[in-house]
Order: sequence, then C-alpha cells, then structure tokens
Amino acid sequence: MPSTDGTAAPFHTRISTHILDTATGDPARDVYVRLERRDSEGWRTIAEGRTDDDGRLRHQVPLHDWQAGGYRLMFYVEPYLGGDAFFPEITVAFHVHDPERHYHVPLLLSRYGYTTYRGS
Repeated sequence: MPSTDGTAAPFHTRISTHILDTATGDPARDVYVRLERRDSEGWRTIAEGRTDDDGRLRHQVPLHDWQAGGYRLMFYVEPYLGGDAFFPEITVAFHVHDPERHYHVPLLLSRYGYTTYRGS
C-alpha cells in the first residue's frame, strides 16, 4: 500500500495463524483467511492471504491499521474440507489490547468442529 509520498507503507507482522486438521493431523494448506478490523463504519478488511504448506499465515498489516481494538479472522474452510463441511466458514473475533505484542490465533479444524485459542 503506497504512502502519500509514493513509497511503500511500513508493515507489521504482529498477527499470525496456523490451521491444523485434527482429523488427519496435517496442516491445512491453501486456506483463504481474511483479517478485518472494526471501526466506526463496521468491519474493514486490512489483510488477506492463504495458508502455506505448513498451514501458517503471517498477515502483513499496514502500521496505521494495527492498533488496539476489535478484529476478526475469517477462515474460508469449505474449499479445504469439501462441500459437505458443517462449518463452511469460521469467524474468530478478538480484541487487541496491546498492539506492540504479537497475536497468534491458531485454528484446530475438523469437518464437524473447531477450536481456537490465543497462542504465542
């Protein structure tokens, strides 16, 4: 994202996720994940990407978008799990209290359930 002077804006990598398929024990590869931030107008996408071969994704967030407040990760898991998945998408909402800390939000996934937690 360019800055007002035409140079690239600085980015943070203070948010990451890891998706593990608990049915197979394998990482969930190539899952589309979107990071959104809540502001006065509602939810706004600030980063997006796909998990790598290890099921991991480190979001590159512009510095001006990473601040204390409400966020959510939108995991679009139906293409990975298949059309008969009970949960086609999973939303994990959370609150950033200290934007200087790293936030890791893993997702343990199966066809009929999921769990998440604040990792490190």
